[in-house]
Amino acid sequence: MLTARVGVAARGALLVGAYLLLLVTGAFGQVAGFVVAALAAVLGEVAVQRWSLATVTLMEKAGLGLGYRQLARDVSVVLLVVAQVAPAGGALTLLLLLPALVWVIAVFAGAFERIIDRRSPGGSMVRNIDLGRLGGGPQLPRWAAALSGDRLPWVNVLLVPAAVAAALADTVTPVHLAGVIAVGLAAVVGAMVASIWLRGRGTGHGARLSAVQRWLDSHRPEVALYFAGPGKDIYQANMWLAPIEALDRPTVVFLRNREALAELADTRLPVVCVPPGADFMNLGKTSVRVALYPANAGENIHMLREPGVQHVFVGHGDSDKAASVNPFCKVYDEVWVAGPAGRERLARAGTGVRDVNVVEIGRPQLAGLRTVGGGSAERPFTVLYAPTWEGWLADDPFHTSVLLMGERIVAGLLAIRPEVRLIYKPHPLTGSRSGRVRAAHERIVQRIRAAGGDVDASTLDGPAHRVVTGRVPALFDCFDQTDLLVSDVSSVVSDFVQSQRPYVVTNPAGLPEDEFRRTFPTSRAAYLLSADCGELGKIVAVTRAGDDPMTEARRELKTYLLGPADANPMDRFAEEVGRLCR
Repeated sequence: MLTARVGVAARGALLVGAYLLLLVTGAFGQVAGFVVAALAAVLGEVAVQRWSLATVTLMEKAGLGLGYRQLARDVSVVLLVVAQVAPAGGALTLLLLLPALVWVIAVFAGAFERIIDRRSPGGSMVRNIDLGRLGGGPQLPRWAAALSGDRLPWVNVLLVPAAVAAALADTVTPVHLAGVIAVGLAAVVGAMVASIWLRGRGTGHGARLSAVQRWLDSHRPEVALYFAGPGKDIYQANMWLAPIEALDRPTVVFLRNREALAELADTRLPVVCVPPGADFMNLGKTSVRVALYPANAGENIHMLREPGVQHVFVGHGDSDKAASVNPFCKVYDEVWVAGPAGRERLARAGTGVRDVNVVEIGRPQLAGLRTVGGGSAERPFTVLYAPTWEGWLADDPFHTSVLLMGERIVAGLLAIRPEVRLIYKPHPLTGSRSGRVRAAHERIVQRIRAAGGDVDASTLDGPAHRVVTGRVPALFDCFDQTDLLVSDVSSVVSDFVQSQRPYVVTNPAGLPEDEFRRTFPTSRAAYLLSADCGELGKIVAVTRAGDDPMTEARRELKTYLLGPADANPMDRFAEEVGRLCR
């Protein structure tokens, strides 16, 4: 597994190096070097797209997706022609305009494709699956489909040999001709997409479902992520997309709710959404060996009835909350937990889950989390306040700290001098069941706005306070910028322990310290915060100074909550999936 990861990283580094060389040689007008770099970049791109999708995924996660690489190629062409031919006036304008037109067409065609893909023609919807050739409705011809979406700027690859020809002949004409051809090809594909968007109304429920069945029969997925919850709960499935993408096995995501499909995070995984229970049960899923369930829902029964499948509850975070020990877990073949704490939690609760069916796999989502402590020279000391929601019992004031403590926590952090940076990221469901909690949340947001904070943050850059309520930045992105966490009893605490940085757990009910730590083991290495928040300033001062007495306790707790420190949780996850597939 380690060797495979090294190979993936090496291929990615070589491809990125080829693009960098392409830009440098283009900027300095080095034709010979440009030719070598262009061959390496173009052939390398074809190779990884066809034979190493793991490399493609790695580069996307590193922020070097296909669009950026294609743009780098087009910029290098312009740089080479400008350096060697020095066009001016209309010739220069046309040189810049033609590649840009392809990108404009690609943007609009991509938008139309997204609408077509998510349009509901009947009882089933898909993402990242081409049903046209399987009889699922009007679709692009195969050659056009190969150039559609984010691949459409590939037609600009014609500019690369044209740029070499232009440099050698000292005329921009070859690039202009190649650009016209590229724009023409892009326009044809874009017109086809627009035509399907205008006239495509689906071909009926039965034809669509039959096409989905034919795709399942041909793709033969071995691993299925199954989520039957509504759109507002989709974060529970989103957290498993990246680990499943990293598996070297045919996979599929099964959804049962149209709003969930609309809210699903961007993913390369094939997605099938079939809301009607009868339709989903009638789909043949004989190739599926392992079904992973991130949440308990009544409609899980439609997948649980599948014979020959190993049904595994993976949950959506290890925590001390009651949701982690739901008696419904008895219906699964196995329950996967992060570490010994999860196993002991199930045993104490008496849920009926047999110990032999509990498997410790760590938390694969945490494999890349930054574990270096301390502040940063580029930003102020940062405190993340990430409370949980009010839960299903909306009259329980102690489930979340937002109602009883949230305003005091935020006011206290904003008043600290020297100033700290505050990131407020509430649970996605905060205020969904309690008007009082929703009102308290809104008052917190107003406090942060009054302090000059960004209350609709889409980035964590800069020193300003942040309110993060969207899908991006993600919770783990916030972790990487956090020096001190303040949270409630929830899986946020368990996951943050991976970072080995200090954290605070709220105690709104005022339980005695010994009783609180015994009841909620995730708080064993935490600073506890009572309802009046009187300890908050001292906790920030101690952790900010680096004189942290809880360091050793966190090290011990990490193994208890998340498994051995030297084990890669992604490796463990892949091994257990492979075991069940075999």
